[in-house]
Amino acid sequence: MGLLLVLVFIVVPIAELFVIIQVGELIGVWPTLLLLLLDAIVGSWLLKREGRAAWRRFNEALAERRMPGKEVADGFLVILGGALLIAPGFLTDILGVLLLIPVTRTVFRRILRRWTVGRVAVVSFPGAGGASWGGFGSGPRGGAGPGGTPKRSYDYDVDAEEVPDEPDRRLPPTED
Repeated sequence: MGLLLVLVFIVVPIAELFVIIQVGELIGVWPTLLLLLLDAIVGSWLLKREGRAAWRRFNEALAERRMPGKEVADGFLVILGGALLIAPGFLTDILGVLLLIPVTRTVFRRILRRWTVGRVAVVSFPGAGGASWGGFGSGPRGGAGPGGTPKRSYDYDVDAEEVPDEPDRRLPPTED
């Protein structure tokens, strides 16, 4: 993880500065700045277009009552690609464009899936197409805890009760 942070915050900016200087020497300072501004504008437009498409596909998946895993990954990659395009620099712009183009985004989605498998738990709820509960408990509402003792519900909003207006405003004792 430390190596990744060094790469992102030290190596990439130095490489970006080097490329910007080289392009500036080749075509001039003003055309380079104009090119950086233009790719930020194009990146914003692409982010808006692809982001709307990803949002629409996400809502369609929900309407079809299926897990929107692909759509969530696409949304993440579109946001990342747009951020990379808006940030100044040519190297990040290349990666940002690749993340925004649907054909190349598929490759990055596969890489993202390989990286996240085993690190992310998926929970589906009854009525949402399945009844598996991942690693967050043995069943609905928490199931049994260690040693078979029942767990309390995690859904406190549904279990809340109104307390009548009385001089003594203490909550009733819990049943734990």
